Amino acid sequence: MHTHANSSESASGSLLGWLGLRGSRSQAPAAEAAPAAQPAKAAPNLLRQARSQLLESVSMFLLDHDLAVTADNLLAAHSAFSGANPRLARQIATRINLGQPITQEWLDEVTCHQEKDSGEEAIERLMTKLEENLDAFAHTSKTARTATSDYSTQIERHVEELEQEQEAGQIVANLAQIARAMAERTRKVEHDMRKSEEEAKSLRLSLAKARRDADVDHLTGLPNRRAFEALLEAHHREAQAAIEPLSVAFCDIDHFKRVNDTHGHDAGDRVIRTIGETLARITNENCHVARHGGEEFVMLFRGLTPAEAKLKLDDAREKMGARKLVNRKNDQPFGQITFSGGVADVFAYPDPRTALAAADEALYRAKEEGRNRINIATPALPGD
Repeated sequence: MHTHANSSESASGSLLGWLGLRGSRSQAPAAEAAPAAQPAKAAPNLLRQARSQLLESVSMFLLDHDLAVTADNLLAAHSAFSGANPRLARQIATRINLGQPITQEWLDEVTCHQEKDSGEEAIERLMTKLEENLDAFAHTSKTARTATSDYSTQIERHVEELEQEQEAGQIVANLAQIARAMAERTRKVEHDMRKSEEEAKSLRLSLAKARRDADVDHLTGLPNRRAFEALLEAHHREAQAAIEPLSVAFCDIDHFKRVNDTHGHDAGDRVIRTIGETLARITNENCHVARHGGEEFVMLFRGLTPAEAKLKLDDAREKMGARKLVNRKNDQPFGQITFSGGVADVFAYPDPRTALAAADEALYRAKEEGRNRINIATPALPGD
């Protein structure tokens, strides 16, 4: 009984040890932002100009609104003006245009979700590390189990040979008995190690499912912002190598607050799903749509210029505007549901994030010009 308990504890302990879940507490390593891949045509002075403009935008934002130079405020300003958080940039612009103050209290309220994003990144790093440890454990465990099995087979063969040597007497018989006991114990260890392998395999499958679920927006079934950023990075790298056009777009439902206020949040969710389905119909292996957050969607067009991407979006926009949606609860019409969009050429900017920010600015202009339209971003010329 003691032998079995010790073996189980050893197997379980080995698994926990390999996973880094036993002993001293481990912390997720701090992530360093990987340098964005630079387009082949981007000149050094353009990159320097972009950095200078970003630094000026961040500093002037804090000074103009009398905000303290804290780590949180710098992070919020950087995420807004670098293109990392276009929604925050638009919230800031809208508030300024309305003549409303940018206070510390307001900024803290609208950026509180950034803590959630940071937590998700930490979980992602932990999941990646856990998967790596599981793979290493499975490999080592399989190797050790195979060696144990071979060793046990050899012991049993030698035991049989010893038992057949009658003239060896009692000493040989005792040695054979000891060897057989060792073989039985080895078989038990092999069984426990096999069980640990199966547990590791099951956990790997669970982690893979959790990772897939973490990339999906559960309201629309579309990829979420995190998944889109990974797609954009991969397609940017491939399109750059293949010298193919690459365009990005932001789309936003027009007068969405009015839908929520008039028909309720359930009806608003239905509208979001409907817009998502409409945009998903124009996707393929080189065209992707994701829900960026709220009533906002982001799209990637590989192999299409901004003008070609605009044609596709205009077609989807017109089909959406022609639909007659009705509130199922009271049969009350929603009225015309439309969306606006902005498109940008990724390689016209220093990096994909800057292109996304440009697409968002084009979307903002479409809203100001009356909504229900798609605008193309115009890159700034060097020296502007």
